[in-house]
Amino acid sequence: MAIFALYRLITNSGLLSLSLHMIRCLKAPMILFIFLLVSATTNGQSADTLKPKKHYFELSFGQSLLFISKGQSAALHSKSAVVVPTNSVLFFAEFRPERKTKIPVFFNLPTESKQFLVNGQLINEKADPSFGTGLQFRLLRMKVDSRSLLDFDFGPLLTCIIGGKNDVSFAPILAGRIRVKRGENFVMYIGTSYTVGLDVFGLFYGTGTVF
Repeated sequence: MAIFALYRLITNSGLLSLSLHMIRCLKAPMILFIFLLVSATTNGQSADTLKPKKHYFELSFGQSLLFISKGQSAALHSKSAVVVPTNSVLFFAEFRPERKTKIPVFFNLPTESKQFLVNGQLINEKADPSFGTGLQFRLLRMKVDSRSLLDFDFGPLLTCIIGGKNDVSFAPILAGRIRVKRGENFVMYIGTSYTVGLDVFGLFYGTGTVF
């Protein structure tokens, strides 16, 4: 009986030693696995809580309708002329699109001549391209839904009208637009403008992308 009890003690001690040895062998890989798992979970959570990507400028293409009374304005007004809207392609860019103070840059390229209806007769006059820049201030921001924002911008601009080789003129503009942003990048807008001194009223609209 004593011999049998001693045999069992030795056998059990051997199994215990073997188990302890296996735990020691598995301890390092197990700790490494747990560390990698915790790191992956932490990185995933930190990625989800990152701040939204900053946007530096907006680029869009649209169309503008210009009611122009330059050139023969004096004679035409004396005859009660009706100014026919002039279609133009609008290339528009805006820096600092998410700030309250923005810097727009635009280029208007007319696709047809200026037209005036005087006493039933249609008078055509060359339409001049123009470009300009200025400041726009965000006066209002409304949250439409979880992914859409509506902004109202207004401010002064300065336009340069290229009439010919030696015919370049400048004029101030007051312009405002309603801008809808959907998601992170897509924008669409509609706005109006008035060129002081030239009595030019404009309507413009377009779609673009924020970068």
